[in-house]
Amino acid sequence: MSLVIVGSVGLDTITTAKGSICEALGGSAVYGALAACNFTDVHLVGVVGEDFPDEHIKLLKDHKIILDGLYQETGKTFRWHGVYEDWNHATTLKTELNVFAEFCPDIPLSYKNCRSLLLGNIHPELQLKVLNSVSHYQFLACDTMNYWISICPDKVTEVIRRVHIVFINEDEIRQFTNCDDIYSAAKKILDLGPRYVIVKRGEYGSVTVTRDNYFFVPAYPVSEVIDPTGAGDSFAGGFMGYMANQDGLAWSSIQTGIRYGTVMAALNVSAFSVEKITNVDRKNLDDMKQELVDWTSGAHDGL
Repeated sequence: MSLVIVGSVGLDTITTAKGSICEALGGSAVYGALAACNFTDVHLVGVVGEDFPDEHIKLLKDHKIILDGLYQETGKTFRWHGVYEDWNHATTLKTELNVFAEFCPDIPLSYKNCRSLLLGNIHPELQLKVLNSVSHYQFLACDTMNYWISICPDKVTEVIRRVHIVFINEDEIRQFTNCDDIYSAAKKILDLGPRYVIVKRGEYGSVTVTRDNYFFVPAYPVSEVIDPTGAGDSFAGGFMGYMANQDGLAWSSIQTGIRYGTVMAALNVSAFSVEKITNVDRKNLDDMKQELVDWTSGAHDGL
């Protein structure tokens, strides 16, 4: 079983209350892939420039991520520079699209036998291009952001109509549906065709909504938040990585996948860039997931 992740690969310069980091490895495809590789084989699709550091390629390969779909083009790698005034919102100081401006995702033939597809946070026209080029993946999921909802809501809607799972945060779902209540908003998205809407709620965890069920999971508690960049991508990657090995979209599997995604997001925010999500083993993840189960069932004695 395996997972294809399409998204951005970049170099991030980030400042938070806990410090700063310059040109660190980042991008939606990177965070998602490094989270997912703990559970399944991951095939990445993205683009970098000639200046992309060799050590980052080595890191991805060391984590068994297949890079047949990572294309290197003439020019510079995508860069983002942001500052967090609070943990839930980043102020963008500079975005340099560079080679990402001409990114046109192409799924290699070697990826055709994969089972699942995660469309990371990229232009919905690119997400549609990928969807138009594949027809056999069993699980299709997409992530989006407020920028695309603002400038091309019709394209976002077209993508949502064609996937099984939608990842979206609270602000985005309200913006997209014009509903203040996230449960009514999720029902509107379900009416477009997806089976699951997974609303990311930051420090409050997540809620998964179907036509018949709700599933709440709190955020996994961390002793210190360092950098929230990529938390949503790590959440989606952890979830989709786990689901790639399941026989179907059973409700019990969805619940377990959400817990693993929650754990990956918690690890992600505990360090700058990808430091924590690249230094964890499956036993540690299983133990953290079980703690979430115990806490929510009342079986844990407390912190």
